[in-house]
Amino acid sequence: MKKVIMLADCQSFYASVEKAAHPEYADQPVVVAGDPARRSGIVLTACPIAKSHGVKTAETLGEALGKCPELVVIRPRMRTYIDVSLMITKIYESFSDLVEIFSVDEQFIDVTGSLKYFGSAEEIANQIQTKIMLATGVWSRVGISENKVLAKQACDNFAKKNSEGVFVLPQAEVSRHLWPLPISQMFGVGGRMTNHFLRMGIHTIGDLAKIPLAKFKQMLRARMGKQSDIQAELFWQTANGIDPSPVSPGTFSSGQKAIGHGMTLPVDYSRKEDIEVVLLELSEEVCRRSRAKGYMGRVVSVGANGADYDRPTGFSRQMTLPDSTNITKEVYAAVRSLFHRHWDGQPVRRLGVALTGLASDSIYQLSLFEDREKIRRLEQTTDSIKNRYGSSAILRASSLMASGQARERSAKIGGHYK
Repeated sequence: MKKVIMLADCQSFYASVEKAAHPEYADQPVVVAGDPARRSGIVLTACPIAKSHGVKTAETLGEALGKCPELVVIRPRMRTYIDVSLMITKIYESFSDLVEIFSVDEQFIDVTGSLKYFGSAEEIANQIQTKIMLATGVWSRVGISENKVLAKQACDNFAKKNSEGVFVLPQAEVSRHLWPLPISQMFGVGGRMTNHFLRMGIHTIGDLAKIPLAKFKQMLRARMGKQSDIQAELFWQTANGIDPSPVSPGTFSSGQKAIGHGMTLPVDYSRKEDIEVVLLELSEEVCRRSRAKGYMGRVVSVGANGADYDRPTGFSRQMTLPDSTNITKEVYAAVRSLFHRHWDGQPVRRLGVALTGLASDSIYQLSLFEDREKIRRLEQTTDSIKNRYGSSAILRASSLMASGQARERSAKIGGHYK
């Protein structure tokens, strides 16, 4: 029996949630972006009306206002969007127990075993759309096929562009529907990869799909190096609608491999004293998360990047500690040492810290030279205060310096305001 898999996507999700909360904006162009008071930041989501004025996601708020001066700009509320997303997940789970979260506004649903209870795939999609609209005021689009990669492409390229918001893309009709599309519209192909493909003479998805895999690997290897074979096979399979991966409900909850935290700085940081403040804050947050999950790590990683993404600078390095730890000062000592060993003195715009080599913190190494148990109790106490009153309830004095970011970050989720 062929599988029936859906990719359900919520239209202009953040903006749709805000329009549902503010009916007075129903007929107005709305974007969720940055800081409306300062008229700054990036457009996270634009509603269809705003898009009709040429407003695009990821452009600056200034650019958007230049195209549409009457734009209604709403500051993001990430906690609300996450709560609505979880509510929508519950709706999907009322039709199938095989639901995989792909992003905050996209989820895969395997309804193969649900057809005999709820009707055809199209009928299930319509029922899902109705339930989500009634519960949240958000319109959803649904791509349907036999595997995840085709369901995703059915949604992005077809369901989003028809009035019903539903499209079925059978594997047998890939050559008719998918192959004529520009290569830029294939899932997983961004702007830079599009340019590579165009220079290789690959203009449509069909152009890629028809190339024998062995030859395509040679072509990509000549352009991007011998390490590109796996990427070549993935592109080729995507063009041909091949994807054996199942819908996996536990994708985000199984097997924690690393605990990390990174942030983009508001300006370039050039002074080591300023950078060290942020590295300490990141180390503290990583250790706090590790303690909350009951993990220690033995491998510390540090990453840094400059602001010019066309001429990238920076590094990513790691070191193994003598013993596993989730104690902030031990992790920070390693982070600081790693950073100064590899930093070339160039301005830094993004920093990241991570712990890997994770193990349970139920057993840990004692020290003859330091009371680690006392330190652990102290950090557990500060964690409990932060959990109860907010992460800015207790701050290190260094975080109150101009270079500190902890207080500002405490008001955000994923880099955006709660």
